[in-house]
Amino acid sequence: MTDLAKQGDTVKVHYTGKLENGTVFDSSKTKDPIEFKIGDASIIAGFEQAIIGMKKGEAKTVKIQSESAYGPHLPELVSDVEKTQFPEHIKPELGQQLEIRQPEGPAIVVTITKVEEAMVTLDANHPLAGKDLIFEIELVDIVNA
Repeated sequence: MTDLAKQGDTVKVHYTGKLENGTVFDSSKTKDPIEFKIGDASIIAGFEQAIIGMKKGEAKTVKIQSESAYGPHLPELVSDVEKTQFPEHIKPELGQQLEIRQPEGPAIVVTITKVEEAMVTLDANHPLAGKDLIFEIELVDIVNA
């Protein structure tokens, strides 16, 4: 009988994540496989669901809709800030990521998406929010099988 990955199993997985245009945004191929427990919500839901029912050594490619990945891109998480609000030692650049401390709650990471003469646009969405993702997945091992 072949053991299939199921809810509660700890698995080791190799993956390559791509955008729909083929751009690779992450891969474990040159590193150790990632290890996680299915159902502990440590990775995106669509990736977890894709592993369920796979057997050790199996590989497949799946498309994960943004809703099951990093969610939709929320316009309310985008804001314009005057350049004068930045500390002197920070020179805003397009694509730069900054950690912002909030008075209440955890620090958040924002990405600079526009730099103009007097204003800078900050986006607190995950960089992959609103994007459908394609993953090449290989189930390397079911650790607790």
